Amino acid sequence: MREGDRGGSAGVLTTLPAGVVTAVGSLPHVDAVAAAHLVLELLPELPAIPSLPRRSPAEGMIAQAAVGIRGVHVDDDGDLVVDVDRLDPAHPVATDLDHDAFGGFRAFLDVAHGRRDPVKWQLTGPVTLGTALVQAGAPAEVAYAVAAGAVRARSRALAAAVADALPHAPQVVVLDEPALVGLGRPEFPLGPDPAADLVSGGLAGLEPTHTTGVHCCGPTDVATLLAAGPAVLSVPAGPELLAVGGTLAGLLEAGGWVAWGAVPTDRPIGGSADRFWRALAGLWCELVKVGVDPVRVRTQAILTPACGLAAHTPEQAEQVLRTTARIAARVHQQATAVRFSAGA
Repeated sequence: MREGDRGGSAGVLTTLPAGVVTAVGSLPHVDAVAAAHLVLELLPELPAIPSLPRRSPAEGMIAQAAVGIRGVHVDDDGDLVVDVDRLDPAHPVATDLDHDAFGGFRAFLDVAHGRRDPVKWQLTGPVTLGTALVQAGAPAEVAYAVAAGAVRARSRALAAAVADALPHAPQVVVLDEPALVGLGRPEFPLGPDPAADLVSGGLAGLEPTHTTGVHCCGPTDVATLLAAGPAVLSVPAGPELLAVGGTLAGLLEAGGWVAWGAVPTDRPIGGSADRFWRALAGLWCELVKVGVDPVRVRTQAILTPACGLAAHTPEQAEQVLRTTARIAARVHQQATAVRFSAGA
């Protein structure tokens, strides 16, 4: 049985309103303090600790994940240079929070001092980090073993830092796995079962004390993500999810949550939330037709942008977050109405 088959705890999420809004990873800011204030203002119930790759290339998701791994050098552009002979899965991975890779993380903890409500943060998952090491020249067997150890060590170190700075704030921790859009392709180095095992191992070090999730920024094998045992599935809200309606129904019935990436991050969005709300509501109606519970799909919902916002301007990023928050408010209103009509 995989470690992830235990399932993660979503307990802290039950204390939050249905349709709570949060973010996914990166922001485009170069001022770390300003970025921290922004997420605390716009995402008050579940602020996401931002990474800031424009402030420093070391805060890019791959660069940040690779810092401290023996045999891996992160150059000035944030790219990886691998010395294959020095890679060792058993070698300890250092997490120096004073490193430039964690500037956004440090600033948030300083600005949020005294917070007692939940916070969300994410880190690069082992499949994505391992795939980056393979692309940099490491053999797949070594690359994924190194990545697995690095993610476990990094997640423990960052969770401890959050607990030290914000001892009363529950943590929602999400593994970011964009590489999983390649799962199932002939050229992808991993099959579904090994990929699920890697993600499961990454989550296991954080459970049961933290609520855990997995994010993928594009279409992927949702069943493989859920086989790893997260409490939260974070994916773009697209029509491809209709094909996995039964799988989503099982997650929700087991008490899990879905973070719906309801606002696209790959194109201009304009000033209105209406069309994104209509698209999400329409998707939910279709999912209900294939067996998803109409109450759970709304009451166990988190609202996010589809992906990180580092490619935007700060003004555009703020607009995306505000638009997402407006959709979240509608979800909360509808969830309350649906819960009332169902007698819940």
